[in-house]
Amino acid sequence: MISKAILSIACYFLLLPLGAQTPYSIPSSVKKILFLGNSITYAGQYLTYAETYLRLMHPDRDWEFFNLGLPSETVAGLSEKGHAGGAFPRPDLHHRLDAVLEAVAPDLIFSCYGMNDGIYLPFDESRFAAYKAGQQKLQEKAEALGISIIHLTPPVFDPSKDPAYAVVLDIYASWMVSQRYTAGWSVIDLHWPMRKFLEDRREADPDFALARDAIHPAEQGHWLMAKSLLEGIGESRYLEAELPDSAFVAIPHGQDLLPLVRKKQELARDAWLTHTGHKRPGLPEGLPLEQALSESEALLQTISDLLD
Repeated sequence: MISKAILSIACYFLLLPLGAQTPYSIPSSVKKILFLGNSITYAGQYLTYAETYLRLMHPDRDWEFFNLGLPSETVAGLSEKGHAGGAFPRPDLHHRLDAVLEAVAPDLIFSCYGMNDGIYLPFDESRFAAYKAGQQKLQEKAEALGISIIHLTPPVFDPSKDPAYAVVLDIYASWMVSQRYTAGWSVIDLHWPMRKFLEDRREADPDFALARDAIHPAEQGHWLMAKSLLEGIGESRYLEAELPDSAFVAIPHGQDLLPLVRKKQELARDAWLTHTGHKRPGLPEGLPLEQALSESEALLQTISDLLD
């Protein structure tokens, strides 16, 4: 039997004015933009596409982008038994959040959680409650510190691999979207555009996948994430392209800028994660933060020269 929680969320979502959301804008005062999330954010492709695009479209803006996504992490503070073969439990964002916010001092946070938060099991009311409580705690922390936060719904989980867990992600994403209307949160939906794209493509090609493991999107999936994010903050030019290469080849200096941004992000990501601390073993330590920042500044200068 479908629980009342699933029915209520599903029915509410069907009534939402999808596609009618007014885009958010990033005020000119925003300089430091922090991305939080799990391994999908840590991988960073969607962040690379978004940063590259924004630098190309707004070369006058003095942006700083920080990727502090952490593989395996949840916002719910949950972990399944035997995670990683029993080597370590899933990290909890809230164990490191204060240290990250103090070190980075962001003006804006993009947060993308949910994929790990259902622990890859069928829907459960208590796990759903933990996810909602973790998101609420994050929202309240940002508000208390005067930091703007935009939540991103979790990417799609491939229903061909596990239909039950795909429903869990549908519910979590739908609840996040509902927070726009019930709590006034800033939320950009990545999930349902990805789900529709997947379903449409699979009608023509049953073997099509955005993520071969059902979880971690490949290039096209990350580009869909980046497009939804960018459209959610009012961008539109060049975003009709289905793949990032097609978009960036059309933008002057796009192909030159993309690898520079990718290198800068990877360099700074590992250094910041080590500097701020976390409980997830097996990650590269990166360079000492001071050295990483120095090398990042050199790459930023190259980027600036290219855009002049």
